[in-house]
Amino acid sequence: MGFVSFVSSGPGDPELLTLKAVKRLQDADVVLYDDLSSGPILEHVNPDADLISVGKRAGRASPRQDHISRLLVDYVKSGQKVVRLKSGDSGMFGRLEEEIVALTAEGFDYEVVPGVTSAMAAAAAAKIPMTRREKSRRVQFVTGHALTGELPEDINLPALADPDATTAIFMGKRTFPGLAAKLMTAGMPGDTPAMLAENVSHPNQNIIRSTVAELAKSLAEAKVDGPAMILVGPLYGADL
Repeated sequence: MGFVSFVSSGPGDPELLTLKAVKRLQDADVVLYDDLSSGPILEHVNPDADLISVGKRAGRASPRQDHISRLLVDYVKSGQKVVRLKSGDSGMFGRLEEEIVALTAEGFDYEVVPGVTSAMAAAAAAKIPMTRREKSRRVQFVTGHALTGELPEDINLPALADPDATTAIFMGKRTFPGLAAKLMTAGMPGDTPAMLAENVSHPNQNIIRSTVAELAKSLAEAKVDGPAMILVGPLYGADL
């Protein structure tokens, strides 16, 4: 009987992999990896393992989710030790549930190896905390796009507009101008601090500190090619 390890690769820097993640990569017979989990991270993979790219990128041709799930099931049936390598933390906006459902429907076992989320990595790269005593005591993670690629229609705007919360927006660089407009309509001041962290933990990392209004304007006018995390909250304008 095969076995699947859902391994979290972190934001891309191989030094941020956990020891368990490295061990699973070294022991794998097959690795199905996301685009953002490629590069130097794959240097830890058993050289005899099969490497299969199954990554999804916005605006590009990508494997269907049901195809990825079918691959997992087929490899497990053949008795392989399979690593499903996901960027950031595999449980955070990574379609983990659908792949688990496919495995459990066939009666196969699995494990989940946690990792560093891109939100935490972005805050660390900026050398700033995500919380502050008495001021920012709540952190909320939200996705910036729905299955359609557009801004989700059911976003809880009052929660996101909370001036005392730190909000991490995943996959939101394209939809942030629209989200920012809704947030400001819901009462968030346009000068609320906001930070864009692009290519976090990579050599070409770029961090831009701004405000909600200004960041929305710049993203509407300029294309950001790399994966980006947006952090909004009272701490991101701080000079620590």
